[in-house]
Amino acid sequence: MGITDTPFFNVLRERMGFLNERQKLLAENVANASTPKYVPRDLDNRAFADAIARQMPQARNGLAGAAPLAPVKMAATRVGHMDGGAPAAGTGKAIKSPDSEVTLDGNAVVLEEQMIKVADTRMNYDAALGLYQKGLQLMRLASRKPQ
Repeated sequence: MGITDTPFFNVLRERMGFLNERQKLLAENVANASTPKYVPRDLDNRAFADAIARQMPQARNGLAGAAPLAPVKMAATRVGHMDGGAPAAGTGKAIKSPDSEVTLDGNAVVLEEQMIKVADTRMNYDAALGLYQKGLQLMRLASRKPQ
């Protein structure tokens, strides 16, 4: 098992994949801001919560309990192949999420609200990426020979 095949890194990869998919949907919403009868879409946040529950079943009850982390299970598809069990990106479900206003032509995109969502998604992605990088730095530090 590689150092990045831990629940910590798997959850962060899943989160970044979710945020990537959300950013694509928000870009489509902005691009269709003047399309008649267009209703903006967003990803269902429950999809990410379900992905976390798949990776870390004990997360439903909170991580502060005494229950240890479940080990990552390896699944081999062929002899000699190893799979870290990382969930596939794109597990989010797109749902219609109309903004606060609808124009006379039926378009429900409010650019200000979409840009707030884009900025929020970007900040969350940057935070997840920062945690991932710090986790890798900690793993490298822990694997170094003591001086």
